[in-house]
Amino acid sequence: MIIAVIFFCSGWLFSATKLVNPFFALLDPEVAHRLAVSAAARGWVPREKRPDPSILELEVWGRKFSNPIGLAAGFDKNAEAVEGLLGLGYGFVEVGSVTPVPQVGNPKPRIFRLREERAIINHCGFNSEGIQAVAKRLGAQHGKRKLDESSSTSPTANDGGKPGGKAGPGILGVNLGKNKTSEDAANDYVQGVHTLSQYADYLVINVSSPNTPGLRQLQGRKQLKDLVKKVQAARDEMQWGDEGPPPLLVKIAPDLSKQDLEDIAAVALALQVDGLIISNTTISRPDSISQNPLSQEVGGLSGKPLFDLSTSVLKEMYNLTRGKIPLIGCGGVGSGEEAYKKIRSGATLVQLYTAFAYGGPALIPRIKAELAECLERDGYKSVHEAIGADCI
Repeated sequence: MIIAVIFFCSGWLFSATKLVNPFFALLDPEVAHRLAVSAAARGWVPREKRPDPSILELEVWGRKFSNPIGLAAGFDKNAEAVEGLLGLGYGFVEVGSVTPVPQVGNPKPRIFRLREERAIINHCGFNSEGIQAVAKRLGAQHGKRKLDESSSTSPTANDGGKPGGKAGPGILGVNLGKNKTSEDAANDYVQGVHTLSQYADYLVINVSSPNTPGLRQLQGRKQLKDLVKKVQAARDEMQWGDEGPPPLLVKIAPDLSKQDLEDIAAVALALQVDGLIISNTTISRPDSISQNPLSQEVGGLSGKPLFDLSTSVLKEMYNLTRGKIPLIGCGGVGSGEEAYKKIRSGATLVQLYTAFAYGGPALIPRIKAELAECLERDGYKSVHEAIGADCI
């Protein structure tokens, strides 16, 4: 009876959040974003009490995920709302991008909604409070969790092989960026590693935002190889316990030639990069949005129009890396069926952001339920079994 009440209350709270979506739609996009982050930081969002379907559980990099659906970087840039966001039922949350020195980013307005196309164009430019502010925040959260665990007589989130990581019940990724005026990109990422890696279940080198001048040039074969080697060395020279250092991933753009993709795959395999995130936003403008006047705004396009392009690049990279490197599929995911297509195209994990901005918390349990149905429909017993099913 008690379990039934919990299930009903949890489901009702998520459904009720749909009522506030029209209010957020009336606000300036950046104001709405700030309100959403503040609400999650203060716990003014529903908390998922229902267990995830067992078919969604998986282990990656020695870390147990309760489900493969994560929140992409860009929403919680400064790690203000990690606990609240994980509480929504995400399997993992990625904060950032975080730059070494605080910076305000590009001039406003810099976020534009293309509502009919379920898309967003942003030109934020790594607005960040900086690594020290984020480290202070994550350190306080980490200390509070450790205190709670030590004072509790019940098992912690990580006991008995249960899903979870340094953020408690979910996995925490930290996405690292470089400052706009920095002349030494590698040093910026190394600073991020030294300061934030102790709080991260995985780290991301973001070399693919279109809104920081020169950043995407770091995806070139020689530039990427030199950068990754320096960042790996910085991570590996630190003292680590039994769990070892956090995995290091690279986030790439969807606007790459076949030769670019081959070069990135070669570097990733040669240097044993732990994973790739595919992909960031696109500077292209698909025909489906060409009639919208806002499509001419400068910046990266995300949301539904990005799905086909990012999924094509995902599939190509899975084939190029021969399935040897875990890939995170990101770009245009707004349903369980789309998350499933990402997995069949080579993704081990899946991220979303724009669909969450439009759909709110109610979207998360729906996507997980739909994904579980897709797996069961096609006879799979786990996410792992479906990875790369559509690839050569």
